[in-house]
Amino acid sequence: MIRVRESKAAPVGVVIKVLRILEALRDAPNGLQLKDVAKQTAINKSTAYRFLAHLESAGYLFRGDTGVYTIGPNFARLSTATNFRETLRKIARPVLQKLWEATGETVNLAVLDGYEVLYVDVIESPHYFRLASQAGFRRPFYCTSLGKVLTAYLGEDKLAELLSSISFARWTPKTITQATKFRRELALVRKKGYAVDDQEAVLGARCVAAPIFDAGNQVIAGISVSGPITRVIASRLSQFASLVKQSSLAISARLPGVGERVASAK
Repeated sequence: MIRVRESKAAPVGVVIKVLRILEALRDAPNGLQLKDVAKQTAINKSTAYRFLAHLESAGYLFRGDTGVYTIGPNFARLSTATNFRETLRKIARPVLQKLWEATGETVNLAVLDGYEVLYVDVIESPHYFRLASQAGFRRPFYCTSLGKVLTAYLGEDKLAELLSSISFARWTPKTITQATKFRRELALVRKKGYAVDDQEAVLGARCVAAPIFDAGNQVIAGISVSGPITRVIASRLSQFASLVKQSSLAISARLPGVGERVASAK
């Protein structure tokens, strides 16, 4: 009986092609079009498209509105947190820009880093009198709207650990300085789907934030609109909240796996 030896060349060849694609995109910070990927990797265009589509659906690549492919969140997570934040910033930036145009106020994208809110991207208001910030800026989670949405959906064990590990400092007379009161605030955030910082971090400033969910329904980031209380007035909070929630949902939908989940639920 003659046994046919199975060839291992085919699967190995597939892996090598996928690695060539990932390496080409890794070395192209601004991303590549399909034709450029095919040219740089010497892979047939239809084959390259098939690989790109699979990698995109698995979250390892992100395809922008212009058809440019860049490294996606899942691949970024395999490397460093910095790469993941940069990928998140690229995915969110078009939505942040529209939110900035709609509100005219400072727009922020942030993640929870330890016990602090880390600002990943900021588009400052064009107004001369504005709430100024910048990417890389940090604030305590308990006195910001972003911190509230980033911690409101944590599991009980993680939240308890977080609250027991910090000392509540009073940044303004309105800062929440009690864990029990902060927990009540988080319950309100979960009920409404957004959070408000009413002069709790900076006197004279209000911020409205909403969470960004990944395909696993975990909060990975938050966005906010911030401005002086003379423009972000109490009577307009619901309007700002609606815009921020719509934008956070739009960013979530751009994340790999989330858009597919939303579409299948319709």
